[in-house]
Amino acid sequence: MKEMKLFLGPQHPGMHGNASVHMFVDGDIIKRSYLLPGMLHRGFEKQMERKLWVNNISLIPRVCVPEPDINEMSFATAAEKILKLEVPERAHWIRMIILELARISAHLMAYGGLGGPTGNYTLMYHAHVDRNLILDIFEKITGARVYHQYIVIGGVRQDLPDGIEEDINVFIDDLERRLVEYRDLGIDNASIVKRIKDTIMLPEEVVWELGVTGIGMRSAVNKPYDVRKVVPYARYDQVEFEVPVSDYSDARARLDIKIKEIQQSIIIIRQCLAKMPEGPVRVKPDRGQSMRWTVPKGYAYAPIESSRGEFGYYMVSNGGTSPWRVGVRGASYPQGLLGIEKYLPGTRIDDAALWVDTMGICSPEIDR
Repeated sequence: MKEMKLFLGPQHPGMHGNASVHMFVDGDIIKRSYLLPGMLHRGFEKQMERKLWVNNISLIPRVCVPEPDINEMSFATAAEKILKLEVPERAHWIRMIILELARISAHLMAYGGLGGPTGNYTLMYHAHVDRNLILDIFEKITGARVYHQYIVIGGVRQDLPDGIEEDINVFIDDLERRLVEYRDLGIDNASIVKRIKDTIMLPEEVVWELGVTGIGMRSAVNKPYDVRKVVPYARYDQVEFEVPVSDYSDARARLDIKIKEIQQSIIIIRQCLAKMPEGPVRVKPDRGQSMRWTVPKGYAYAPIESSRGEFGYYMVSNGGTSPWRVGVRGASYPQGLLGIEKYLPGTRIDDAALWVDTMGICSPEIDR
């Protein structure tokens, strides 16, 4: 038997979510591969078209569990564009705090996930402890740890609780001090460098062919394309931050950008806490219409910069109480589905988990 079929995931520590990579191997070289994205069969897009605008807030976070808040933001922003609704100023800044905390959380999960396939479980434990501290903050703000249902059409569900600013500052100050430690445990660790240096390359021509965005693109083409800069939403045009890039496209370069993005998210959060004004946090619908809010006819696309790249909702309203059509642009679709089929072959078996981890794969974004 020359060719053997192997499975990576969903139980493998290098796999995120319930996806599985099917690999046909000759020795330890992958000859053919494809992704089975979990067979979720949840039909998120069609479900949204059968639920009320307000009720969708409880469904959409499940499109990407590690970073659910981007779904709330994109959905709410698209609806607000159709409604021509102006969100209260304070709500914009609160949204940015939530989104940047979610970005840090997602990067920590991915960076810590490096510990599974490389055998460095200390890195994984450290990252998940810090991620749990972010979930503690989310729980204080929203009442929930994972599915927050906090960013809603018209603003945010409720104002920040008293004392939460201090909790956030304590956490980001402590995390910032230990970013050097994260580098020592991960991308500067000699045993891990041997696994991630000059492996899982993503050349520039592949980026353009597949439509890869986010860290995958910024590590390959050395261009600071970031939706927060190119098409600013919320108040990202009123804060200063850098977009980390690289002129080399291996796995180590992508992980290096993740660490640098965590630093930039900390910088953004500090500015949000300093500049955030007082005032209302939500424009509520008329009394009696809170559950059957109608949105006038129209369409809109709301792109958001997720930890994996450009994530967006394209929504069409026919004037009813539910969206008429919804299309989700999953940020991990190009490299997660097409990339695994076309460019994972030729690499080694032990590189497959590193592809999934460093490229950023969120299976519900693909099987939606």
